[in-house]
Amino acid sequence: MAIYNSILDTIGRTPIVRINRLAPAGVEMYVKFEAFNPGGSVKDRLALAIILDAEAKGLIKPGQTVVEATSGNTGVALAMVCAAKGYSFVAFMAETFSVERRKLMRAFGAKVILTPAAERGSGMVKRAKEYADKHGAFLARQFENEANPSFHRNTTGPEILQDFAGRRLDWYVTGWGTGGTFTGAGEMIRLARPETRIVLAEPAVAALVSGQEWKPHKIQGLNKNVAHEMVPVDEVVARDTARALAQEEGIFCGISSGGTFAAALDIAKKAKQGDVILAMLPDTGERYLSTFLFEGVNEGTDVELADL
Repeated sequence: MAIYNSILDTIGRTPIVRINRLAPAGVEMYVKFEAFNPGGSVKDRLALAIILDAEAKGLIKPGQTVVEATSGNTGVALAMVCAAKGYSFVAFMAETFSVERRKLMRAFGAKVILTPAAERGSGMVKRAKEYADKHGAFLARQFENEANPSFHRNTTGPEILQDFAGRRLDWYVTGWGTGGTFTGAGEMIRLARPETRIVLAEPAVAALVSGQEWKPHKIQGLNKNVAHEMVPVDEVVARDTARALAQEEGIFCGISSGGTFAAALDIAKKAKQGDVILAMLPDTGERYLSTFLFEGVNEGTDVELADL
């Protein structure tokens, strides 16, 4: 066991876990489970990257407030990083997003300002910028910040390459999100292991769960051409696959993780005998208890067992 100087030092080095029951015969499947980050998602990497970069460039000063528009995971991650660093954090979040994420941010001492559902993603982004401008706060700009993919080039990609050193890795499957994981890790894998096929899982409709509108990314260096192919995933399939990972593998993950692993299962159907497939699972399922992921899940007694 290691001793760390800060909770932030535990970000990264997430485990790669073999899939034993859901993997079809003839292929090996693994997942990199980002829920092992202290804030419960891959966005811990993004949040730490943005704050460290801002400190190095003198863009944020002690006692300053950090502001961001977020659908949840980035906000939770920034709230955690800011708590550990001593910054105040204010999140702007559309009122449609799950209550669990609001409470998680507040648990870290953050303030959450809800924006009208009718304004969708663009509304919370606009209001976050207005607040930052008015109060002289640091705006994280997750969708425009080069520190995001850069951090994945320096951490996530090398971690995967190290863990698979001397082993086959035929397929790497990941989602898009802000694009940082896909671009940063994907570029490093493609550079070091040109034989590995990079697959991008995308929702078959514009909004997988959150209803978040698609926005073109402005981060310098984000590149969809890193992917050799893209696999569309239906939202119900994503939900059911996330549930299957919990029930068959003991891996409790969010719906985007389910979507990515569903794409990996599609790849497995056409993969060659002996192929090795790695899928990224970006977060835990615990922040989706009130969402579509748990729709229809019983909250009372399991009647068929009640009298046993």
